[in-house]
Amino acid sequence: MKKSQPIGETSDNTDNKQITVIEDARTGLSVEALKKAISNNLFYVQGKYPEIATRNDYYMAMSYAVRDRMLQRWTSSVKQYIDGKNKIVSYLSAEYLLGPHLANNLINLGIYSQMEKALGELGISLEWLIEKEIEPGLGNGGLGRLAACYMDSLASLEVPAIGYGIRYQFGIFEQDIRDGWQVEDTDNWLRRGNPWEIARREVSYDVKLGGHVQRYIDVKGKLVNNWIPGWVVKGVAYDTPILGYQVNTANTLRLWKSEAPKTFDFQSFNAGDYNSAVNQKIICENISKVLYPNDDQIEGKRLRLQQQYFFVSCSLQDMINIHLRSGDKIENFHEKFVVQLNDTHPSIGIAEMMRLLLDVHRMEWDDAWKVTIQTFAYTNHTLLPEALETWDLELFASVLPRHLDMIYEINRRFMDQVSLKYFGDRQKIDSLSIIGEGPRKYIKMANLASVGSFAINGVAALHSDLLKKTVLKDWYELSPEKFSNKTNGVTPRRWMVLSNPMLTKLIISKIGDTWIKHLDELRGLEKWAEDSDFQKEWMEVKLEQKKILSRKIYNRLGIKVNPESLFDIQVKRIHEYKRQHLNVLHIIYLYNKIKQNPDIDIVPRTFIFAGKAAPGYRRAKLIIKLINAVGEVVNNDPDVRDRLKVVFYPNYNVTNAQIIYPAADLSEQISTAGKEASGTGNMKLSMNGALTVGTLDGANVEIRECVGEENFFLFGLTSDEVDEKKRNGYKPWEYYQKNKSLKKVLDLINSGYFSHLDKMMFKELVESLIYDDQFLLLADYQSYVEAQDKIDQAFRNKSNWAKMSILNTARMGKFSSDRSIREYCDEIWKVKSVPVELINNSNKIKD
Repeated sequence: MKKSQPIGETSDNTDNKQITVIEDARTGLSVEALKKAISNNLFYVQGKYPEIATRNDYYMAMSYAVRDRMLQRWTSSVKQYIDGKNKIVSYLSAEYLLGPHLANNLINLGIYSQMEKALGELGISLEWLIEKEIEPGLGNGGLGRLAACYMDSLASLEVPAIGYGIRYQFGIFEQDIRDGWQVEDTDNWLRRGNPWEIARREVSYDVKLGGHVQRYIDVKGKLVNNWIPGWVVKGVAYDTPILGYQVNTANTLRLWKSEAPKTFDFQSFNAGDYNSAVNQKIICENISKVLYPNDDQIEGKRLRLQQQYFFVSCSLQDMINIHLRSGDKIENFHEKFVVQLNDTHPSIGIAEMMRLLLDVHRMEWDDAWKVTIQTFAYTNHTLLPEALETWDLELFASVLPRHLDMIYEINRRFMDQVSLKYFGDRQKIDSLSIIGEGPRKYIKMANLASVGSFAINGVAALHSDLLKKTVLKDWYELSPEKFSNKTNGVTPRRWMVLSNPMLTKLIISKIGDTWIKHLDELRGLEKWAEDSDFQKEWMEVKLEQKKILSRKIYNRLGIKVNPESLFDIQVKRIHEYKRQHLNVLHIIYLYNKIKQNPDIDIVPRTFIFAGKAAPGYRRAKLIIKLINAVGEVVNNDPDVRDRLKVVFYPNYNVTNAQIIYPAADLSEQISTAGKEASGTGNMKLSMNGALTVGTLDGANVEIRECVGEENFFLFGLTSDEVDEKKRNGYKPWEYYQKNKSLKKVLDLINSGYFSHLDKMMFKELVESLIYDDQFLLLADYQSYVEAQDKIDQAFRNKSNWAKMSILNTARMGKFSSDRSIREYCDEIWKVKSVPVELINNSNKIKD
């Protein structure tokens, strides 16, 4: 008689011999093994039984089950990297906008359907638990999301890598909209715990701050610089595995939490000074308390500098420790690690590396500089001169006195070389100097990054070209060999497979699934672009995604939108140069046409905005208020008859983006040409079949080249034309006076029509356009309106629109973050893939 099988076991009968195979409950991937793992975690980790378990209990139990299956891959990867002679990529970023972990890890493990079935048999919905997850508040915008996509690609391509950053207790903020205004609330993302991280309390480093430098000559006659800090903070490591797509590689994201070396002063407490007893703990923990503290005030600036130095110092100390523990010499550090600076935030690492090599490891200057300059590479993410980070010299000295010495010495040696090369050219010498002169001296962090890195790259072809001509022009002339372009990319695992499963399934039905790791293979869709049956299936998927978003909008905001309408999407950080208010001017233009002729035939549109404004950025907040004010009028005017709807979807984050991108018909990428470095939202929207209306700015240029001019709605001035117009004296007032529809739109705002007759509400915004207009909205207005008229006509031809949508997706292979990372690996980092062999590679135990 056949014996019964316990949960998680299978049986085999070979040569009349009974063999029972037991799947490990921690590593097994079958439905039965997953069920057993969830039940065990619920009981033994959460301390609950099903009758009293909450939704969060089940989410945590399932997440631990998934994490268990990642740990074997993670420990195997770490062991292989440390034991081997592999070069490791170290990615330094002030933010990582990861998004929710659970569903992404299920996809990368290849067990999404198994988990769905396992939970179903336990009477629980996987989707219900996925919706429970709070996404990590570790990033804000494109910079942090790019870092997350790159971590995904590094693991998927099996490249040894560690991401370093800060474990912020609170994210930037939760955005609510009250009376049309942005209101910031605390983003307490850790309130229910984080099952994806492991605290490594044994991995901690002391970080000095403030104080002064004591100099003396030691017994060997050598000058010693002894930094005596004002205070010391301890950085404790928290590790999160970043799993690659269906590979054994799981890289590490190591984030630092700030703590006091001594959290409780017992002497002060005994003396009755209870505040002083915990004061040091509070001061130290503030450093990793919140992402991007408001730096309008001096104390905010000080905290931000402390944050940047804190995570960079911990990270470099950690890398050096890993290097030395593996038996290597400090002089060979650059052969083990290559460090990528994600913008200027971590550029203090140049000076910190020199401090560690000189003061701690007692190297000579020339040897230390040789190691440093072969270690760092620098990615620039901005063309806005005001966004190139600088620090007031006095403030910097009060926080990092030893590093000020270091920077002065780096600059002195560098200026000696520059002065010889550019004899008498004071302008060029001053431009290249790390120290900026003026009423108050300041430190130019982009210059520090440029002098201390062996490579400098921009993030789109246009951006890299403009870098060489504008903000880093003198650096390019000095060291052209350092410069290259690495156009940004995004991971198709999250932005297609996870966020748009219906489209993914449709694509796989035609060309298979290998495109998920080789996005260029989407080209195989081109032959289906004119197939009427496929076009119908494609647009049915789009409609279903629009229905999903429509329900979300109604449930969240009470606004009923028509999923058959053209979904016109602009979702990104709110900033004047991104020109959300140009979009609003077009909405009012259409509204005016309806008011003039209520029976006019126009394509129904749903305008959807989302994005956060920096807490101290008043004009960006005013743009949010304008969007909501226009929406309040348009959405409720009976003459409009639901042909126009305006939605501001609050608290834009990865979770919400995953719902919005798949539903987009039109992607608004309308920044002033020459202002956007690259953009990645433009890529995600295009991958999901949205057509783009945009300027020749950032990666728009390359997207247009790839998808075809006929599948892209171009408008506006080029970057050269923008510069020329400004040089010749741009007069926005003349555009206002000469363009009747534009004047009517601005006058309607100014009249108080959208602000309950309050003429002062938007006066600042309107006058900034008419009399100043730094971002040339009025110059681009007519071209924008004409492009939108072409979009209306194109949307009426459903078959051609479907064809254009299919071709947009099919031709987006270039914009995979896998391609970006391959270019970094081959051309900058000089690292290769290292397939990982699993430790104890046995999911089955034979009995």
